[in-house]
Amino acid sequence: MKALKSGLRWVLARLYRVEVFGEENLQHLGERVMVVANHTSFLDAALLYAFLPLKMTFAVNTYVSRAWYFRLLNRIVEFFPLDPANPLSIRALIKRVTQGGNVVIFPEGRITVTGALMKIYQGPGLVADKTGATLLPVRIDGAQYTPFSRLKGRVRLRWRPSISLTVLPSRSLKVPEEIRGRDRRKRAGRLLSDIMTEMMFRSSNYQSTLFNVLLDARKIHGGEHVIAEDVERRPLTYDALLTRTVVLGRYLAQHTDRGDYVGVLLPGALSTVVTFCGLQLYGRIPAMLNYTVGAQGMISACETAQIKVVITARAFVSKAKLDDAIAALENNVNVIYLEDAAKHISVLDKLAGALLSRFDYPLEKIYGNAVKPNDPAVVLFTSGSEGTPKGVVLSHTNLLANIQQLTARIDFNAQDVALNCLPMFHSFGLTAGTLLPLLSGIRTFFYPSPLHYRVIPEVAYDINATILFGTNTFLAGYARFAHPYDFYSVRYVFAGAEKLKDEVRRLWEEKFGVRIFEGYGATETSPVIAGNTPMDNRPGTVGRLLPTIDYHLASVPGLAEGARLHVRGPNVMLGYLLHENPGQLVPPRTELGDGWYDTGDIVRIDDEGYVQICGRAKRFAKVAGEMVSLTTVESLASKVWPDALHAAIAVPHESKGEQVVLLTNRMDADRGQLISQAQQDGVGELSVPRKIVTCASVPVLGTGKIDYVSAQSMAEEAL
Repeated sequence: MKALKSGLRWVLARLYRVEVFGEENLQHLGERVMVVANHTSFLDAALLYAFLPLKMTFAVNTYVSRAWYFRLLNRIVEFFPLDPANPLSIRALIKRVTQGGNVVIFPEGRITVTGALMKIYQGPGLVADKTGATLLPVRIDGAQYTPFSRLKGRVRLRWRPSISLTVLPSRSLKVPEEIRGRDRRKRAGRLLSDIMTEMMFRSSNYQSTLFNVLLDARKIHGGEHVIAEDVERRPLTYDALLTRTVVLGRYLAQHTDRGDYVGVLLPGALSTVVTFCGLQLYGRIPAMLNYTVGAQGMISACETAQIKVVITARAFVSKAKLDDAIAALENNVNVIYLEDAAKHISVLDKLAGALLSRFDYPLEKIYGNAVKPNDPAVVLFTSGSEGTPKGVVLSHTNLLANIQQLTARIDFNAQDVALNCLPMFHSFGLTAGTLLPLLSGIRTFFYPSPLHYRVIPEVAYDINATILFGTNTFLAGYARFAHPYDFYSVRYVFAGAEKLKDEVRRLWEEKFGVRIFEGYGATETSPVIAGNTPMDNRPGTVGRLLPTIDYHLASVPGLAEGARLHVRGPNVMLGYLLHENPGQLVPPRTELGDGWYDTGDIVRIDDEGYVQICGRAKRFAKVAGEMVSLTTVESLASKVWPDALHAAIAVPHESKGEQVVLLTNRMDADRGQLISQAQQDGVGELSVPRKIVTCASVPVLGTGKIDYVSAQSMAEEAL
């Protein structure tokens, strides 16, 4: 047997250059060990048998075990037929594990057909709980790219990809003793599912750099794989993208210094993607400027990050009517126009770029070893909806960690087509809408404005989009004007940046048959903290916290329900750049210590980990000594007038401290209707605004969020 195992290991090592990581975690495991692994291909059992130095029994699907070749293999390797959905089969496995020995089980119960984790059955979790077995998570990576997988047509298959096995530290399930019966089985299954998703994240390559991961993506999907397109309808492959990256990046490098923060003032388009990648290649740090904040806002951002050079395009400046803002900006920084750059790039430059970009080695030489995973990768600026904008510095690790946290929970694949209408100066539009697809082989269509409510549904229909990103405001607009068949191909719609209204969720389900998965985050967390997914979805919440995010709930005096959320994790920013101290990085810190970030949000988290947002700490008014959530006030108004936009504002009051005013574009808004709705919903009278101020339009930021600074001024002026 040893000779057979050694021979199999020798063959697999030569064919697939198999590497085993975390071998130290195989020591001191105890008597009962359950190896839990993701199921990528028909090679998985052979890989585990050959490379794990344990005597193991393999639990395999009952129907698969009846095949003739399994009967032959059973003379060499011990198999245990298992139907994960059959209670009798689970009991038999519990008895087997209790008697001692090591068992290998694939909790998914089948080989993945998505490339990601599939449904995790509750049965294996129950086995671990009942037997007290030690769980040993093992990640198999690379075998999904072989012809022995079930991903034909989804990924580029090849005969000899590199394969790795990552052994993570052993774990044990800790189900509270008071939980019994079916609830205990369910809790054990959820805990095992969390262990598996955490395994997928921890064994991923997130401690790298954006450009290195881009090169890895080309290796996986091929240089001719089409990855990006915009309204010009000239798709780019990975090879073409990297050629443009080399050529433009070299030109921009002549006007900037390595390590500089370089302003990027461009719309959602291929030119922005190429500019971003070109700056990354040559060690510059893109600082994504919000062009909706006006000249003074952009100048302030440049001062905060000590930006000396800003890259834009004359065509964009003209279409966006930014001529005056750019004129003011040019008095403070050097503005480079992409049209001018094109004139200075020769045919020889393009040929050299095409040659260099085809090979990883010269690109790695250009990139050099100077850029580290924990170095700054991008600067984004907070919206300033409730104060002065700050520069948020995110590292390569921050961004890549957040991408891997998402892909550990959601089955993105290279056959998807993403439609990204969100601006890249917004963290949602950059991380989820741009970097995640770009680095995952997902073809992405970039549209320059999320406000074209009639056009975007047509674009989704035309490109057969399967993934869409948006905010509540934008998704409501698309639903209002779209034909019921425009989103026929869409399987995932992700909403963030603002609260998703129930009426918008229902409209999408009823009109298009599409679920919206609401998430939650902050620019400071790269941005996603929690999210609903196809396997963990609870409407009315923002989903469960992503893997490896620690949290702490701090009580708030005066609040009977909810607590202030602090988080820590690999996706939490490097720190702030503040206008009062330009260029100086201020790392995140709270009373809990270094690395913690105070979200400023008041939340509830239930026993299953679902997060419900109660409101922002700054979005509470103190009326007659009671804390009133302004978010609740807005939700109340949205129920009464779902087609209108509302902003609840707290203004000073002589006797009550503060009073709540509702700013709305519903011109016939009547307080009596709000009172009736509040009585119907059981909402306290304090949550009914004392006064209503109507206006033609409620001010909105470029990200889709309400501009509360302007709304406050409008409400106070109207009183």
